[in-house]
Amino acid sequence: MSLKKFVLGVVGAAVLAAPFTTAAPAMAEDTLYLPKLVYRTGPFAPGGIPTANGAADYWAMINERDGGVGGARVIHEECEFGYNTDRGVECYERTKGNHNGALIYQPYSTGVTYALADRTRTDKIPLMTMGYGRADAGIGTAFPWVFPLMTNYWGQGTGIMKYIAKQEGGLDSVKDKTIALVYLDIAYGKESLPIFRTMSEKFGFKLKEYPVTFPGIEQKATWLQVRRARPDYIVMWGWGAMNASAIKEAANIRFDMSKFIGNWWAGAEQDTIPAGAAAEGYKSATFANAGFDYPVIKDIMKHVYKGDADAASEKNIGQVLYNRSVLTQVFIHAGILKAQEKFGVKAINGEQLRWGLENIKMDAAMNEKMGIGGMGPEISPTCADHVGGGGFFIQQWKDGKFEVVSDVLTPMDDLVLPAMQEAADKYLKDKGLEPVSCN
Repeated sequence: MSLKKFVLGVVGAAVLAAPFTTAAPAMAEDTLYLPKLVYRTGPFAPGGIPTANGAADYWAMINERDGGVGGARVIHEECEFGYNTDRGVECYERTKGNHNGALIYQPYSTGVTYALADRTRTDKIPLMTMGYGRADAGIGTAFPWVFPLMTNYWGQGTGIMKYIAKQEGGLDSVKDKTIALVYLDIAYGKESLPIFRTMSEKFGFKLKEYPVTFPGIEQKATWLQVRRARPDYIVMWGWGAMNASAIKEAANIRFDMSKFIGNWWAGAEQDTIPAGAAAEGYKSATFANAGFDYPVIKDIMKHVYKGDADAASEKNIGQVLYNRSVLTQVFIHAGILKAQEKFGVKAINGEQLRWGLENIKMDAAMNEKMGIGGMGPEISPTCADHVGGGGFFIQQWKDGKFEVVSDVLTPMDDLVLPAMQEAADKYLKDKGLEPVSCN
């Protein structure tokens, strides 16, 4: 269904779209301050823009439709950091005390996540890192203020390996295969290395590692090496401008695109459309489905864009990264509601939201209630488990759109959980910290 046809079914005449930032209400009113670190500029803007738009539009919709959350209006403000870690930390320090204190941060940057993990612990402000950041942060007793939610990078890596193994006839069949891991040579990309090295040793495939220099635009030398290695599969841990360049280069060496699998940050329209025909058949992981036919997306169209299909298209509505950002806000929303119910206040604080996020039950019924049924995973985090389950799919770019081509994929917990615990224990020891009690 085209966006314009979809809009006609939602609402009639078109009017101007809402701005990125929701206005701050009068001081006497109960409020919830949700600052957002964004990168609408720089080499990763292709991914940063739709994620920023999804968050801004969701909270604008909630203020317009519901008057806020539980009687408290949302103040959503952006701070531009250009995917620069130092600037991201500066944004955090500059905004954390505004409007009676920040409730939560979501940087969409592994580098910033590492930099803020200790600061948010001291400041008692949750850090939402859904689908990115530190893989060991899923151990809630070591990282009580960080919420990766759903499957982390290591779990994603093992799920992708399950998919590859299924294509080959089972895990025994990947022995002696060659898998190339093409990754952005920054903290984010390096998160993939430990689990792929572990799987290479366990399952017997040959792992070839190809770091791509930041920001990843020039890759010809890398792909000449890939061509010489003649891998059976390529897995990519890319982001931003790197992804489209990699897809083009893979096509240039005539690699079978059905065996080129990106992670979920290398699988959006911003990656495939610029690559043109070269992207046909390319695959990636995904945990939030694209499309317009979800109640939450329909409500954004109705309350934020008033039916203006052109304005909505410019803001990426319905695309993979936009919908993923909306999904993240819904989980935050659910945590706020849970905390308000528990503590009996409208304007909750960071400590109360932490409790709320540790007690949400995003099962099928709750997802339907929040307007995201069929759009994303079911999760149930706890104090000790900040992942909370979940799974993902493999999607493929066909005829100008992504189609899901796998059953749900879950982590190899026998590999992932011990590695997470070992890394979390080392973090605590290095920092001289004790694990928090969940009793």
